[in-house]
Amino acid sequence: MSRLLQSLFGRLPIGWLQLSHSKTRFAAAIAGVAFATLLVFMQLGILGALNSSTIAPYGFFEADIMVSSEDANTLTDGSNVARSRLFQSLGVAGVASGTELYIGNLEFQLAGGSTATLQTFGLTNQGAAFVTPDIAAQFDLLIPENTALIDTATRGVSKGAFDSLRAGNPFPFEIKGQTLTAVGTLEMGGGFSADGTLFVSDQTFLRFFPNRSSGAPNHILLNVSEGAAVEDVVASLRKVLPADAVKVQSLEAAASADLAYQTTERPTGIIFGFGVLIGIIVGIVIVYQVLSTDVADHLSEYATFKAMGYGQPFFLGIVFEEALVLAIFGFVPGLAVSVLLYMGMSAATGLPVEMDGARIISVFVGTVVACSLSGAIATRRLAGADPADLF
Repeated sequence: MSRLLQSLFGRLPIGWLQLSHSKTRFAAAIAGVAFATLLVFMQLGILGALNSSTIAPYGFFEADIMVSSEDANTLTDGSNVARSRLFQSLGVAGVASGTELYIGNLEFQLAGGSTATLQTFGLTNQGAAFVTPDIAAQFDLLIPENTALIDTATRGVSKGAFDSLRAGNPFPFEIKGQTLTAVGTLEMGGGFSADGTLFVSDQTFLRFFPNRSSGAPNHILLNVSEGAAVEDVVASLRKVLPADAVKVQSLEAAASADLAYQTTERPTGIIFGFGVLIGIIVGIVIVYQVLSTDVADHLSEYATFKAMGYGQPFFLGIVFEEALVLAIFGFVPGLAVSVLLYMGMSAATGLPVEMDGARIISVFVGTVVACSLSGAIATRRLAGADPADLF
């Protein structure tokens, strides 16, 4: 290691030699950096799962524009929209077609007496034009009453529970004292607000939600005419539809707004964001303590170098070398443990907790920057000090 660092820095690796001289302190420092890295990775992993599960339902739809209630901040909250807004929208130039979207939660009784929450989407017969091809291909199966497409990755349901359904056999189950028959499948998995997903017709939806009205869907989905610009049609719709009653956004903009709301205004997103910040602060404090102690222990040697004419850049180079060594040696075990915990959390909760390259790079760069910042703070005593004052 010494030879590698010597060739890299073009000088004797003083920082590495100082760190490795005390094996116990070096191991404790690595463990501290690894813990801080692990903390940041875990908070980012859960925050990433929140982000992924927030925008995942939008992936079921292939609409250009979404009309929602003015107070709707996410896909599932806010007031309902009057169906008359659909007919108004169809009269706007550039709008080719539209449909109502109904959303609600149903409780699926699992074996053993527990329940799974299924986020349920209800669409009219025209809805096939507004969903992904795999769902559209099964849309005719929803014409009979009390039929559904069910999420085979529903959290809490055994993997083999839907084998017969995949083979083409209906899968009846009970919800609210009524029998609902799954006749097709989709796959998404659970999120923070639901354990799985159902697609049903609007008529089936209204049977299971008797308090809902066909004239008040959650959202209205629109597709624009061929050649029409989505943003131009959105602008036209905003002139026609009352801004105090509805908001008009492209589907992509609606998903982005939902994600921003979940991560910056909902408590869950804010908590995990603070968790990342706390992890960074913990890492800075740990490395600072290690490096400042190391500087104090070798103060006489630093004073000698200063008396020989070495300036602050030389001392910063040594401490930055130590910071880089701690960052690398602490990052690797932190990453390894994080990957294992990610896999365990994903298997246990069904949440999309996944490690990706961008996260690895960003956390590594952040670790190096945090360690370097700690090193710069640790050497402040040497700046401008007289060598005699350091002995």
